[in-house]
Amino acid sequence: MSSTVSNHQGILQQGGYSGHDSRSNITSGSESESINNEEAELVSVCWNQDSSCFAAGTSHGFRIYNCQPFKETFRRELKNGGFKIVEMLFRSNILALVGGGPNSQYPSNKVLIWDDHQSRCISEFAFRSEIRAVKLRRDRIVVVLEHKIYVYNFMDLRLLHQIETQANPRGLCCLSHHSNTSVLACPGLHRGEIRVEHFGLSMVQIINAHDSSIACMTLTLDGLLLATASTKGTLIRIFNTMDGTRLQEVRRGVDRADIYSIALSPNVQWLAVSSDKGTVHIFSLRVRVVGEDSYSTENAALLTQQTYSTSLQGLVSPITGTNPGSSLSFMRGVLPKYFSSEWSYAQFHVSEVTQFFAAFGSNNTVAIIGMDGSFYRCSFDPVNGGEMGQLEYFHFLKTDNRPR
Repeated sequence: MSSTVSNHQGILQQGGYSGHDSRSNITSGSESESINNEEAELVSVCWNQDSSCFAAGTSHGFRIYNCQPFKETFRRELKNGGFKIVEMLFRSNILALVGGGPNSQYPSNKVLIWDDHQSRCISEFAFRSEIRAVKLRRDRIVVVLEHKIYVYNFMDLRLLHQIETQANPRGLCCLSHHSNTSVLACPGLHRGEIRVEHFGLSMVQIINAHDSSIACMTLTLDGLLLATASTKGTLIRIFNTMDGTRLQEVRRGVDRADIYSIALSPNVQWLAVSSDKGTVHIFSLRVRVVGEDSYSTENAALLTQQTYSTSLQGLVSPITGTNPGSSLSFMRGVLPKYFSSEWSYAQFHVSEVTQFFAAFGSNNTVAIIGMDGSFYRCSFDPVNGGEMGQLEYFHFLKTDNRPR
């Protein structure tokens, strides 16, 4: 598999597979009324790295929304279709775009690095197969294909790493975003296996996470903890990425489910899971990175230098909010395993007919975005758990809340 990288100073081009040089202007607001008259279809949604906002790829471009307070911050409308991938770089003007959706003339095998402040494409990456995902951090661009992952240096677009994976149609890959750690997690070469690259340490950790194929995964911002789910969708497991130790296991349910998202709270105290069962589950975690600030330089350095035994002590803390278990858990080892499982601490119910993706906000709140254009913000009780309360609801594609 080969790739082509180029730098150029042009307006975002139509691309496509025809090879001609037809250009398409990107406009905003009142400049694109003729496009707005045609209802945009939602193609994709994606949180930025700290979940403070999200990008929505539509059949006519993309839009960016702030979560709290909820509002549309800007939109770009295109005459030649939209994007299946809109990856933000925190709250900056840099985005990675990959074409897709109804009648899109932007190719699905090309990544466009778009500078929205300058309204131009600053570089592009072309491949021989469809791009499954793109991940950004301030010093890296990661492009995920079905069987391979390419890691580039952001400053000069130099190819740094090529990683072989098993078939990865979901484009599973996650990055750390702390400036003092450089961690990437992706599927390994075997079913249920996860490969963790600690680039700063020149170390690879292989984690046998599940018996079934991996369906979803996420890292903490410092990359020291990994949460995973398999295609069975019944168990979520949390691992220490330094030595591969399993630190905790929680149960979403008994029957098979398709896991859409896993999120870890910034303080690594809570875990949120959404699935096709129409419920967002919140679990209490008993894993902690050393100290209160889980992303401090001192903690990252300390954990890197610790031995297996001491790092494990630093990552497992006394339980403060306990997930409920079965009343028959005292018969552990006699009854089936789910009777001794840790179940969700709090729940919020959504529609079962569309995909929803959850992320944590401030003050025990969770934001949930759906492929039907729904945005929910809800709160949970950190002491008693139970059903979460809805604070806000918007239909973000239909709400006329664009910037004036």
